[in-house]
Amino acid sequence: MKLSNAEEELMQILWKQKKAFMKDLIDAYPEPKPANTTVATLLKRMRDKKFVDFVQYGRSREYFPLVKKTDYFSKQMNGLIKNFFNNSAAQFASFFTEETDLSEEELKELRKIIDERIKNQ
Repeated sequence: MKLSNAEEELMQILWKQKKAFMKDLIDAYPEPKPANTTVATLLKRMRDKKFVDFVQYGRSREYFPLVKKTDYFSKQMNGLIKNFFNNSAAQFASFFTEETDLSEEELKELRKIIDERIKNQ
């Protein structure tokens, strides 16, 4: 399941904080801060999607992620490769290296990562 842009922004904050009360989440936003009701709605939707849950302490809720950032990002990348690059990682890599302003050093680092991955298979 995919998060909306607003949900993803909130999820990024929660991943960084690991667990947080509503006030902590709102404080972590840049200005202008969203309204409490907006964040509460986002949290409810994210809980319905099983991305977050909470522990109740009296009248306060401490929220925590149920999905790891790496797992979410991996699924999004795989979906991107499937939907935009005919399920071809090579097409994605070609596009990525041609359409981004990578320095020679960055390209060499990518080569090193790929060579290491091949060596370990």
